[in-house]
Amino acid sequence: MHITVVADLKTTLGENPLWDADTQRIFWVDSLGRRLFRATADGQEIRAWDFPASIGSMALRHGGGAVVALRTGVFMLDFHTGALTRVVDPGHDRAHLTLNDGKVDRQGRFIFGSMVVDAAENRFAALYRLDTDLSLHRLRGGIGVSNGPCWSPDGCRFYFSDTHSNEMMVYDYVTAEGALSRGRPFVTLPCDGTGRLDGACVDAEGCVWSAHCGAGQIVRYQPDGTIDRVIQMPVRRVTSVAFGGAGLDILFVTSMAHGLQPDAVADHPLRGALFAVHGLGVTGMAEPRFAG
Repeated sequence: MHITVVADLKTTLGENPLWDADTQRIFWVDSLGRRLFRATADGQEIRAWDFPASIGSMALRHGGGAVVALRTGVFMLDFHTGALTRVVDPGHDRAHLTLNDGKVDRQGRFIFGSMVVDAAENRFAALYRLDTDLSLHRLRGGIGVSNGPCWSPDGCRFYFSDTHSNEMMVYDYVTAEGALSRGRPFVTLPCDGTGRLDGACVDAEGCVWSAHCGAGQIVRYQPDGTIDRVIQMPVRRVTSVAFGGAGLDILFVTSMAHGLQPDAVADHPLRGALFAVHGLGVTGMAEPRFAG
């Protein structure tokens, strides 16, 4: 196994790596920098799109372009012109909440969540489902920071983390309806400042790869929740993961250049870079496209 730097762009808050198997390109966002990036697997041909608000996540569309979750709502992005077309406004309190991590399920629906951006009491984020007819549905509430939505290979198990409570849940996923049932804890980490559950993905063997932000670790969990492997990254504040490359055997890892807390410990000079982990001996799965 070895780790390389794909692009050292010093993203303020790098997130949401996404491999496009059709064009063989890696996408990722700088959430607070309000930018979306695209590059080849080795970091060449970098292209960027700017947004008027922070971006939490994006997903590619069957019809071209992308669906993006911004602080101000969900939009369609035209890659050629950079134009944004509003799809829906979840009606969240923008003074205290912003939209965050999201992915597409096997049926082509966009699942995304919101997060609390300050310490205001009695304010909670939520998890949403955007259907292919562009109707919006609230799946659950009571969330601090939505992160790491991903599915088992058969699409019947849904994993989801609340970075605030440091707990990853697993649900039975009703594929016909896009509904959640029988939620139970999958992984719980102590809230002691050593690491926070952040972005995640599932490999072809059904194991969950989770970025532990603050600990600088990528952890592979077996379907029963036991730890299978731990990868120590060059930087502490790793944020999310995605498999890509021609053989879907490269794990791309995003990171943040600046800690979100004023007392955050100084990180490695490569903070904010996009990394690639090679030689893991496992492969991921191609991410579905939004069918709306």
